[in-house]
Amino acid sequence: MKILMVLTSHDTLGNTGRKTGFWLEELAAPYYAFQDAGAEIVLASPAGGQPPLDPKSNEPDFRTEQTRRFEADEQATAQLASTVRLDSISQADFDAVFYPGGHGPLWDLAEDTTSIELIQSFQAAGKLVALVCHAPGVLRHVKDAQGNPLVQGKKVTGFTNSEEAAVGLTDVVPFLVEDELKSLGGVYSKGADWGSYVVQDGLLITGQNPGSSEEAAVLLVEQLSK
Repeated sequence: MKILMVLTSHDTLGNTGRKTGFWLEELAAPYYAFQDAGAEIVLASPAGGQPPLDPKSNEPDFRTEQTRRFEADEQATAQLASTVRLDSISQADFDAVFYPGGHGPLWDLAEDTTSIELIQSFQAAGKLVALVCHAPGVLRHVKDAQGNPLVQGKKVTGFTNSEEAAVGLTDVVPFLVEDELKSLGGVYSKGADWGSYVVQDGLLITGQNPGSSEEAAVLLVEQLSK
């Protein structure tokens, strides 16, 4: 079992002057769900090298058992410091792909043609694609084999408008994940704000927020183990 994890390379939070990037829990919890299941993990990002960590995700209130485990794991942190360039990746080498969120992906991965084509190739090959929190937003330009939006008619979830409002970034992000998925024809549903909520529709797995990342990863492993 070999799983690709795709992280953002974008570190600027709109015009706020603040930093963003990937959300640590959304990397760490799935990373260990995969590792503990015996999977080989490859980390990639558009620019390669060390991807930017959203500094807020490493504040005391957002640290978890898995984020602390990751930070203490020399092998994991070394792997994170040297992510491979996304344009060097071949879908044929992997069984599935997982996209952690954070706000960064809304700026780079959502518009990245390499990422878009990679997701399309995974789906065309009958392989699972999982995305959590803001990462379902990277599906905005992804098409199915017929040229329709990939999420059209599919059950999906992602970071809610109310969760975005709660973190005060509704007017900062380039688009709202919930609104975008709905506008593309996705059959969007959600659970309670900040609670774990995961939806699967065929080869597509989506999780609502950081707290959904472990559940989404466990579901991906279960599906690969069938």
